Amino acid sequence: MGLAAALLFLLLAAPAAFAEQYTVGDSSGWTSTEDYQSWVQGKTFTVGDTLLFTYGGSHTVEEVSKSDYDNCNPGNAIKSYSDGNTVITLSNPGAMYFICPTIGHCAGGMKLAITVVAASGNSPSTPSTPSGSTTPSGTPPSGGTTTSPPSTPSGAPSTVNYGFMVALLGAVVGIMC
Repeated sequence: MGLAAALLFLLLAAPAAFAEQYTVGDSSGWTSTEDYQSWVQGKTFTVGDTLLFTYGGSHTVEEVSKSDYDNCNPGNAIKSYSDGNTVITLSNPGAMYFICPTIGHCAGGMKLAITVVAASGNSPSTPSTPSGSTTPSGTPPSGGTTTSPPSTPSGAPSTVNYGFMVALLGAVVGIMC
């Protein structure tokens, strides 16, 4: 019975192993010289993934509302970080907005908007801009429709992985009982 419990624990922990950590700005990090609208292109952020912000002492990270993102307003931060090595777990699907509140940095482009999709056995789909809208590249739309799913990022879970884990769990429990 101990073997079954150990396998059950491993199978339940396995989906977390498929989460990706995205280093914001890649090797440049969270700086005033990076183009975050370009950086976000082609990435699919899924519940369970993490964002790693690496930055020096002249920067911080604030999670803000869409309005505060659009207006570079740091006065109403949802959360603030200043440790220089911030890891944010993407816990819920939906849009998330981040800015650097240092004067002039957000207005100069030091802001990040992402859309987090739900983790599921199905391939995630990326929201698109509704017809006639003019959402800038890299900015999550508000209330868009879905289009064809992007390719699954390297290391992301797939239906096959979850199906295999469920089948394996069933076999192990059947053998142990």
